[in-house]
Amino acid sequence: MAELDALYDMGWRGGVFFVDDNFIGNRRKLKTEILPAIIQWMEEKKRPFSFYTEASINLADDEELMRLMTAAGFDMVFVGIESPSEESLVECNKLQNKNRDLLASVKRMHYGLQVQGGFIVGFDSDPHSIFKSQIDFIQKSGIVMAMVGVLMAPPGTRLYKRLKKENRILPKGTGDNTDGSTNFIPKMGHEALASGYKHVVHTIYAPRPYYERIKTFLKEYRPSNKGKSKISLIHLIALIRSAWALGVKEKGRIHYWRLVVWALLRRPKTFPLSVALAVQGFHFRKVAEKVRVSLAGDTGKLEQMREPS
Repeated sequence: MAELDALYDMGWRGGVFFVDDNFIGNRRKLKTEILPAIIQWMEEKKRPFSFYTEASINLADDEELMRLMTAAGFDMVFVGIESPSEESLVECNKLQNKNRDLLASVKRMHYGLQVQGGFIVGFDSDPHSIFKSQIDFIQKSGIVMAMVGVLMAPPGTRLYKRLKKENRILPKGTGDNTDGSTNFIPKMGHEALASGYKHVVHTIYAPRPYYERIKTFLKEYRPSNKGKSKISLIHLIALIRSAWALGVKEKGRIHYWRLVVWALLRRPKTFPLSVALAVQGFHFRKVAEKVRVSLAGDTGKLEQMREPS
């Protein structure tokens, strides 16, 4: 609470990120102390902030906790989903994601929270169909900001030690899990992993599927009534700028205008959010293009990385 006071006193008004790998690790303390205190503080200060954090997928099982979080001002949560493949979840020891309907869990959280999802490809257990499975899951889930990366083996981890024992660690790696490369020899082969990853990123952030995902999310999203939904001058400026960049200059402009019209007619209260998400999509398409250029223009790097240490 002292940190929130300090931010408020410095004049900050906007988003605040609670840095925690799993914000809901101590649910009892959250429900009885932390969230009630934040709710009271937000009411007294006339709700100057919106909050964002990270949590495990089993947040979806606790309706009371989700209700308290949205009442406190949380409107977004990052969830490490990793993979729709049960075998890959077992491989990475993501036990809380096993034996559950991941799609239904995301939908339950979407009722009051926007889910950002983390996804990984490149597990030994991944079949060649994993890329299509990831795309299908992301599209059906309505996770607008799906952060997909290639598996890395950080030094010192159990994964690194196992792969080193199997003589699969590579001497070079960029450390960037979004450029299509990795630091070990994948079972499916580098070419298959790199091309599959590129296909996932380009597909989910192409204008048509991206804007469709925004609509899927907004159909399910029910933001807290205490949140700010009025269109401000900032929103109008953002709309004008996005209309030029996305609605005139970009090739997928027809899908942008379809989203704008749909949001105005069907979900007007979420219209500012729809524009914000559209703008973020422009950024993600730049990232996707970076991946394409990196993989298309640096095939020599893949050849070099095939040589084991």
